[in-house]
Amino acid sequence: MAPYDSVGKHLELIQAIVSRMAGNSFLLKGWSVTIAAALFALATKDSDPRFAWIALLPSVAFWGLDAYYLRHERLFRCLYNAVRTSASDYDPFSLDVSQFRSTVRGWFGSLISPSVAGIHGTVVVAIILVLFIMR
Repeated sequence: MAPYDSVGKHLELIQAIVSRMAGNSFLLKGWSVTIAAALFALATKDSDPRFAWIALLPSVAFWGLDAYYLRHERLFRCLYNAVRTSASDYDPFSLDVSQFRSTVRGWFGSLISPSVAGIHGTVVVAIILVLFIMR
């Protein structure tokens, strides 16, 4: 295999990982909204605020998991750019992103990122508002 072919395949492998993480993040956002909406419907139908309290747990869990995926997606994007610009410095097909951990925001930084906190924060605030309204 020619050097360019191995670099191209390495980049394809990294891009597939980035795409999978972005897809997982998208699915988490959808599930968070869907589960919260379903539990809201149960809470208002039965006038039982326990369903709204129950909605809080998966919403917060999905928020944390989405931040995890976003952080790792960013780490792999850094690896992609590094391999793209200086492929000779990297082992062929290496997926080690540890050297980028200091340059990419940590989990908490990803947790408050607008792309994550925007949707999940809105869901959590909506749950809290429903809890106050139901009192």
